[in-house]
This record gives sequence, structure tokens and C-alpha cells, in this order.
Amino acid sequence: MKIHSPTFRSLMFGVCLTSAHAVDLYVIPNGSDTNSGLKGQPLASLAGAKQKARAFVGKESVTVHVADGTYHLPETLVFTAEDSGTKKHPVVYKSFNEGGAVLSGGSELKLSWQPYENGIYRAQTPAGLEIDQVFIDGRKQRMARYPNYDAAKKAEPYQGYAADAFSKERAAGWADPTGGYIHAMHVKQWGGYHYLITGKDTKGGVSYEGGWQNNRKMGMHKDYRMVENIFEELDAEHEWYHNAKTNTLYYKPAAGADIKSAKVEVVRLRHLVEFEGSEEQPVKNITLQGFVVRHAARTFMDVKEQLLRSDWAIYRGGAFFLTGTENIQILDTEFDQVGGNAIFASNYNRNVLVKGCHIHDAGASGVCFVGDPNAVRDPLFEYGERNDLSKIDRTVGPKTNNYPADSAVEDCLIHGIGRVERQPAGVQISMAQGITVRDCSIYDTARAGINISEGTWGGHLIERCDVFDTVLETHDHGSFNSWGRDRYWRSDQKSSQLAVDKDPKLPFLDAMKTTTIRDSRWRCDHGWDIDLDDGSTNYDIYNNLMLARGLKLREGFRRHAWNNITVNNGLSPHVWYDGSNDQVYANIFMSAHRPVRVNKTKEGTRVDSNFFAADESAVMKVSQALGWDENSIFGDPMFVDPANGDFRVKDGSPAFEVGFKNFPMDQFGVKKPTLKAIARTPVIPDVKMAKSVSTIAASKNMKWLGATLTELSGEAFSAYGVSEEDGGVALSGVKSNSAAAKAGFEEGDLIQGVDGRKVVKLKDFNRLIARAKGSVTCRVVRNQQVIEVKASL
Repeated sequence: MKIHSPTFRSLMFGVCLTSAHAVDLYVIPNGSDTNSGLKGQPLASLAGAKQKARAFVGKESVTVHVADGTYHLPETLVFTAEDSGTKKHPVVYKSFNEGGAVLSGGSELKLSWQPYENGIYRAQTPAGLEIDQVFIDGRKQRMARYPNYDAAKKAEPYQGYAADAFSKERAAGWADPTGGYIHAMHVKQWGGYHYLITGKDTKGGVSYEGGWQNNRKMGMHKDYRMVENIFEELDAEHEWYHNAKTNTLYYKPAAGADIKSAKVEVVRLRHLVEFEGSEEQPVKNITLQGFVVRHAARTFMDVKEQLLRSDWAIYRGGAFFLTGTENIQILDTEFDQVGGNAIFASNYNRNVLVKGCHIHDAGASGVCFVGDPNAVRDPLFEYGERNDLSKIDRTVGPKTNNYPADSAVEDCLIHGIGRVERQPAGVQISMAQGITVRDCSIYDTARAGINISEGTWGGHLIERCDVFDTVLETHDHGSFNSWGRDRYWRSDQKSSQLAVDKDPKLPFLDAMKTTTIRDSRWRCDHGWDIDLDDGSTNYDIYNNLMLARGLKLREGFRRHAWNNITVNNGLSPHVWYDGSNDQVYANIFMSAHRPVRVNKTKEGTRVDSNFFAADESAVMKVSQALGWDENSIFGDPMFVDPANGDFRVKDGSPAFEVGFKNFPMDQFGVKKPTLKAIARTPVIPDVKMAKSVSTIAASKNMKWLGATLTELSGEAFSAYGVSEEDGGVALSGVKSNSAAAKAGFEEGDLIQGVDGRKVVKLKDFNRLIARAKGSVTCRVVRNQQVIEVKASL
């Protein structure tokens, strides 16, 4: 056959066998799978190369050279144990030029566009075609939506929202909305929900199904809503709508664009590549290198699997999906605008390496490592579920090996995460052990940059990362976020406290290995830079530069944080256990601590010997009440060049007196030259002396029924798990003989209503109490669950 590609000619005649025991196979777009795949007889597909390679795998090293061009996969490319290499003889599928070979899960359409109206064009499509996404000249276009997309609204939900998105009045203008979608934020902005519109009811209201995509099902936000795939909403440039009944695609191009010559591609496949093995018969020693991966379908309506009492539900799948593997490498590959997760390592996987990759504009998460719930001892799923701590299995660690371990994401650029779903992460870790995230730049995410969903089973390492511009459309989260709602953890904190007092090893049954966060830079303007939430246990946190909202440590055990710098901010301790054995020392803080529901700590817990670039009286007003910072010192840390991001301290800095040590400021983020050249870095804030004090201590308060009522403000909303809009007044100082205790109130109760009326602030409470006669019924949030308490006045 004739070879027309110059690239392929150089490939064919410029590559030699590397040894007597190596096989080179070749693939080009205009090859033939009836060929041998050897020199001069190139194949047409990776599937064809996989079949030819089976004759050699395990006996000889195999390299499949893939020439530049687009390879539309007719079906998912599946590797099984039969395709495995060995450590001595690995199998490599490699693009001849990095980024030259494109793996597509879509199809190109040859369309005849005709003008329709208002700048809209239409074209007939093949019968039976379902279209999830449309790409014009390589860029993803938008389904017709309301309200319209506004790129300038980067930190707003859906880049445009409306309370009337699917109101009866709005829907009156829709002939048939069946097949449309509703996207709505969680009522507390802890992620989002998605719904399929099934039509209209007899009264003209929109009917729909869905809402299972968040593990804390509390309903959709009343304002943060958007609809798409509605024909009548096709009114903005780059929007499209496909009528599957008439096989007609409608599209509004940009003014002046030549739509008739444009390349039009649509998406078919959810998974482009799968590694399908098991612990007993794993897929081993295969590398994919240098590809571009495009056109993977959205999966938001199948995000149904609950993760262990975290806020997450997940779709177990991705453009690349791995299960039952050992020593699989995904190198130097770009994941471009995939509709769901880019890479998903599910259940048994060992030594997976994702390195040098560019993952951007993904519908869901970048890289996920998620194990099998059946490997967990006493797993629970809904937030409100609780273990009987007297009956749990107290064996340390997992029951099986069916989880990802000893794997890494290294030297990657990950950004634009959560373009469709609003509970994503750049890197997501759940029911896994020993996952490393190293030298990565992660930014522009709807939720966390890196998320660890629970303590099972720790041993993770996060180092030299640059994570910022996170939690852009959500709330109450961090650039790094974790939960630890493990076997020992109950939302009624007293039960866990009593159980751990009896058996201090209890929190470490699942969080059995220490997770380390070090040598990284973080910035989150919509939550915390580093947020260790409910139950997070067994962490070492050191040599981190936090640029915005500082460090939050909610209840958990053995969190050691030292040698960190929190620019213009400090430590947010929320609802700590007694005897937590947390150690916070030798840090540079720039504000007073912000404790919420924290008591004076016991021996073994240490918050001391820190350096504060903050007002001493403001700091000590908080710290003395908790028995903290007796040996901390105050002053100017003498930063080297803070305006340019160098927060090392100069020789002679008083910060050295508390044991602080300089760490490099030029080590954060991706290192690969081609990726570093295009990676963004965070905005460096102006340094200022903060005089903030504990937000709850500074709030308004009053006495009632022998206890203290305090109006929530600042970080107290997060500690109580409520929104600022809902607010409330918190009870403290509830002594056993007080009228409040006799009425059934407990320490830490949050009153959000009296006699059916809302209480947001103390003035609301006072007004309603003044009107009451004899007794009141209070709506109370206790351990983030709503109850009623009746009290006599």
C-alpha cells in the first residue's frame, strides 16, 4: 500500500528495534487492520494493534507507535489480562508525536446547514442519533439554556442562574420540554443536583426526576438553578438543540462564522479506554503515552453511588477506567473537555502512575481513586447513619485488598474541573491507601482541588502542589478538603467522645496510616485553604503556604500542623474532641484563632510556640481562654519578598525563635516545561496585620433559661453546618440544673425557629419570645439534625 503521511514515513524508517526481544507495531489513520502491523504494513486502529500484540505480550517488549491523526473509536478499547506485559517486557502504546494522536469517543457529522431564523442554522442528522455534546472545530458548544452562559461570572453557580429557571410561567413558553435538564445547587451549596425533565403536569408545571447526585439529600437551592436542552431557550451564540424526533440539529454560530465549512463532531462513548481485570487476574505493565483524549459523554444523571457519609455521590467510570490493574501508566496525555471524570481507578489497582498529563475542562473530576465499600469494616453511607460503637468490628484496616493503593498523580496540570457536575475534585481519593499527589498545579474547580473522602486507609502524600481558585461555585469547603466519618465517628459527638475515652485507638482503626500534606501552596477564597472536616484524623501538615483563608481543623484526632504560613489569616479550630492530641506549633499566623465550640484543651493537645504577625491583645483574648499560646511570640516575621510570593523570613527574624524553618518558595506546582509554560499561578495577596478575634466570641449574646444564646457569625455557620441565610442562635453554658437543660436543650443546640417562625438573629428570637404565652416550640439543629424542643417560659 502507499504511505501518504510524512510523519509516518519518518516513523517507519527512523525507528529501529531496541533489542532482539522487542516488537514494534505501527498504526496510522489510513492503515488497515488486515495488515501485520509491522514495518510497511501499518494497522488502522488501536484495537487492531491490541489484537496483533497478543502474539508477543509477556514474551517480548511491545511498542505500538501511533501516527498523528484522529482515531474515532467505534467502541470502548478494553484491555484485559491477555494484553498484559511484564516488568521485563512491558507493553507501550505511544503517540509518535506527543499530542499528535487523538483518541475520540465521538463521530464527525457531515451536515448540510440551512438558515433557520434569528441567526440560527439547522441541519438534518442521521436517524436514531442521540447527541449529548456538540463540538465545532474542536470546541465544545452549549446546549440551549436559561439563563444564558456568561464566562465573566466565573464564581457564580453555572455562570448564570435564575430562581425562575423552570417556573410554571417560564415553562408556559416551552412546547415540549421533555428531555431537558434541570441543574441546581444543593440548598447549602454542598455541591449540586441534576434532574431529567419528563414533561409537564396537568397544571402546566414542569415534571422531572433525579436529585440523587449528592449524598446529603436536602433539596435544591431556591435561587441557584439553570435549565438546558430546551428548544425555546436557543437564543445565544454557540448554543445548540437537537430534536431527536425530527432528526434536526439547530445551532447559532458566532456572527460572521462560516458554519458550513466547520468540523462538527458529536459524542457517543462514556469510556474510551478500559483496563478490565481483577486482583486474581490483573491487567499489568501497560503504558499509554502522548495521546489527546476527547469526546467522552457526560455522566451526571448516573452519579448515584454514595460514598461513605461524605457529601459525595459518584459515577464509577471515566474516559479512562481502570479496575483490577498493576503497573499501569498514563503518561503525557491530554484529557480535553471530557464530559465526566477523566481517569477513574476503581477497586483493586496497584502502582498506577498518572504523570505529565494535562486534564482540563472536565465535566466531573480529574483523577479518582475509589475503592470497594465491601472492603470497609462497618461502612455507612448516609450522613445521618450511626454505628453502635459497642458492637463495631475493631480490627484495624480493610477487610479485602479491593481498593487502589501505592499509586500516584505526578507533574500534572489539572484545571477547569466540574464544568457539568458541582461535586468534583482535581484529585478525588476514597477508600484507598498510599496515594501520592506530587508536583501538580490544580485550579479553577467548582469544589475541592484535592479531596480525601474519609480516613480509609490513609498513608497518602500530598507534596509540592499549587492549588488555588477552588470552591468557586460552592460553599464550606477547601482547596484541600477531607472528611473522616469513619467507624468511630458519630454526628452526636458525645458518643464518639465517650467511646474514644475508653479506647483511644478507635479513631485509627480506619485512618491507620498518617496522611502528609507538605511543601505546597494553597489559596481558597470561598472556604479554607486547607479544610480538615468532620472526623479527619491522623494528619501531618507542614511547610505549607496558605494565601487566603488559612487552616481549619474540625473534630478529629492527631493532627500535627507545624512550620506553615497562613497569610492574613490563621487557625480555625471547630468543635474539637477533648484529648484530641492535636499539635499546632512553630507556625506563622497572621490573625487570632477562630474557635467555634472548643473547650480548654487537655494534656496531650498543644497549640503553642507559634509566631503571630497580629495584634497581641486580640490573639491572647482568644488563646488564654483555651490555655493556648503561652509561649507564642509576636512581631514582624520579616518576609523576604512577599509581594512576589517569597514568604521565607530573613536572617534575624524572630520567627526562628519558635522553631520556624524556611522552606523553598519555588517548588510549587507542575514542573514539566511544556505544562509549566501554560500553567497559571495564584494571585499573591497584599500582606496586612489582622486584628480579627473569634467570630463567635465577638457575636451578640444574651441569657435565656439560665444558658447563653449567641447569634451566629463568621465561621460559626460552617461549624453548625448551616447557611448564613438560615442563621440561628446557639446555646452554650447549658448546666444540668438550668431551666434550659430541664426543657430538653443541650450544649451546642442551634435554635432556628420558634412556634413555626424563622429565627435568623437574636432580634428574631426576642420578638417571637415576647409574643409567646406560656410555652414555645423551638426548631433546633442538634448534631446537624433537626428536632423540636418545647420549653415553658
